[in-house]
Amino acid sequence: MKKALLMAAALLLAPLTIAPVTAAAQYEEGVHYTVINDGPGTAKPEIMEFFSFYCPHCYTFSQTVVPKIMAEKPEGIAFNQAHVDFIGKEMGVEMSRAFAIAHQLNVAEKVEPALFSALHDKKQHFTNRNDIRALFIANGVDGKAFDAAAESFMVQAQMAKMKRDTENAKLTGVPALVVNGKYRVETGAIKSYDELLAIAYYLAKK
Repeated sequence: MKKALLMAAALLLAPLTIAPVTAAAQYEEGVHYTVINDGPGTAKPEIMEFFSFYCPHCYTFSQTVVPKIMAEKPEGIAFNQAHVDFIGKEMGVEMSRAFAIAHQLNVAEKVEPALFSALHDKKQHFTNRNDIRALFIANGVDGKAFDAAAESFMVQAQMAKMKRDTENAKLTGVPALVVNGKYRVETGAIKSYDELLAIAYYLAKK
C-alpha cells in the first residue's frame, strides 16, 4: 500500500518537474524564433510589438492580444510598441508621428483605437497630417498641443528610435514581436496567439 502511494505521488509530481524542460525544448532557433542581435540584449526583459495602423491584423491584435499581454505578462517583463513606417507609403511616416504624438500627449488609450477604427471600420482615407490632426481634435486634443508635439524633439526622437528598431528587427511583416531586442518570434510554425505569447515569455527569461 505504501509503495503504491509513493508511486502515485511520483506520477503526480513528475509533470511539474519536467514540464518546463519540455516547454523550453520545443522552441527552436530558426523555427520558433530568430536571433537578430548577436550582442547583448536589453538591460531588462522586454517584449516589443511592431505594428502599423494600416494593418488589419494589427487592429485585431490590438483588440485581442495586447489586452491579454497587459493582463497576464509575468512580473518584471516590460511591454512596449513601435509603429512601422513601411506600410501606407508617405502616410506611414505620418502614422508613426501620430503614434509618437499620442504617447507624448498621454492620449494613446483614446487616440489609437480611434485611428484603427477610422481606417478599418469607417474606411477613412488619410491624405496628410491635417487629416490626422482633425482626428486628434475630434478626440479632445487641443490643436495647438498637437502642432507643438508634432515638431517636438521628443516626438522626433521616438520616431527615429522606432525606425532604427524596425530596421534592426529585419521585419517582413506585422504584427511582430521582438524580445529583449535580441529575438524575433517567428509566426510560421505557431498555431495560436497563446503559443506566440508562450514563446515570447520563454525568450524574455533567456
